[in-house]
Amino acid sequence: MRLFLAKTRVLLSCLASTGSENAFVSPAVSTSRHYNCQVPNPADSSVSLPATIPRRRWGIALLLGVGVLVNYFDRVNVSVAQHQLHEAFGISTFTFGFLLSAYSWTYALLQLPSGVLLDRFGVKLIGRISTFLWGVASLGAAISPGLTSFFAARLLLGVGEASTFPANAKATGYWFPLEERGLATAIFDASAKFAPAVGFPLVGLMMEGFGWRISFAATGVLSLAYFGLFYLFYRNPSEDRHLSDAESRFIKDGGARPESARETKGASLGYLARQRKVIGVSIGFASYNYTFYLLLTWLPSFLSGGMHVSRLHSAFYAGVPWLFATCVELIVGGWLVDALVQSGRNSSRVRQFVLIGGTALGTGILGAAFATTTAWALFWISMSIGGLSAAASVGWSIPGLIAPRDSVGSVGGIMNFSAQISAISAPILTGYIVNRTGSYAWAFGVAAIFLAIGITSYIVLLGAMEPVAEPV
Repeated sequence: MRLFLAKTRVLLSCLASTGSENAFVSPAVSTSRHYNCQVPNPADSSVSLPATIPRRRWGIALLLGVGVLVNYFDRVNVSVAQHQLHEAFGISTFTFGFLLSAYSWTYALLQLPSGVLLDRFGVKLIGRISTFLWGVASLGAAISPGLTSFFAARLLLGVGEASTFPANAKATGYWFPLEERGLATAIFDASAKFAPAVGFPLVGLMMEGFGWRISFAATGVLSLAYFGLFYLFYRNPSEDRHLSDAESRFIKDGGARPESARETKGASLGYLARQRKVIGVSIGFASYNYTFYLLLTWLPSFLSGGMHVSRLHSAFYAGVPWLFATCVELIVGGWLVDALVQSGRNSSRVRQFVLIGGTALGTGILGAAFATTTAWALFWISMSIGGLSAAASVGWSIPGLIAPRDSVGSVGGIMNFSAQISAISAPILTGYIVNRTGSYAWAFGVAAIFLAIGITSYIVLLGAMEPVAEPV
């Protein structure tokens, strides 16, 4: 009886553990989280509480999330500034579509090189260079005397931010076990939705009160502040002096990507680009990004021009779908995916269900084409971007799941390159359709068709999320 009571007491301590030294991570943690607790001799007069795993890795996830948040404030600026930029530079709706997409031109062109550079030189060095460049670009836009210099600043911003998501995917693969990869990815990807949720109204207020130049200057200062944070705090796990042995063992035993003794070249781009799974995720992610950028760049204009909402109110209303998307991504794409995987469900099937189901919900954007009130338009847009956001966090975990050794950055670069082709075309094509038809209905219809193609690609080409064969 004494032995039974001692074991029971230790088991309860394991479940409610907050800070002792007698619990450790079992090597079996590769499929779900397990803790072994030492059972004391019943003759002992005291029982030590088991220790919890430290959470240094979640600080890194938060750092990456803050970077994406600042990153997307830079992108939101132009969307909200249409009327003021029109007055400053005298641009048409069609020209504004080109201006919206300018950032994505260099961003797309550098996706493949940035993936290779990340695999060769690592997240820390490339991240420091890129964060500094995007801060300079934001400040450059604020002081631009004309349309040409403003356009150049947007091109430089694309250069600076090109490596952000491939770098985050690579860093998450290093820092997180498989069972926590969903929430870790959702934290930085959901920041891309939270940024317009708060950015549209905040930037709208700032522009109304102080003008568009002050707004761009403010995001430039924020960007340089983030450069300082990243420089000071980001390290790979093997370089981080604050990472405990227990947490390091937990990360490695949980299936995190191993770090090479030195960064290597990995599989070639040509080899990766021919793989069916890489092609499948690239097409599917491109379909997601088309709708994402259509809404990111044109939603305030749709509300003000298509639904006849005032300019200031349109900035506030535009934040509603993005706030909903942030919550859905964190809860469904992050917490729920990890909870199901940790409970023993097949991780590939769980991720497939969220990826395909979320993308299918994205076709709800077609409902906005027939909405007759602002409330119904916001409902359908919220359903669309909410479903797509849940799918996106799974999408950004895929490079870490299917890439051959030392090739996560390259797979992420290929995937994001195809997505940025959509980021370029969505603002321009939407501007062209609206300019020709005077309506957003056909623009939303094109997005829904592309999403259907993406769903097919996920099912037929991507399939199970298993590693691609190593090149011979």
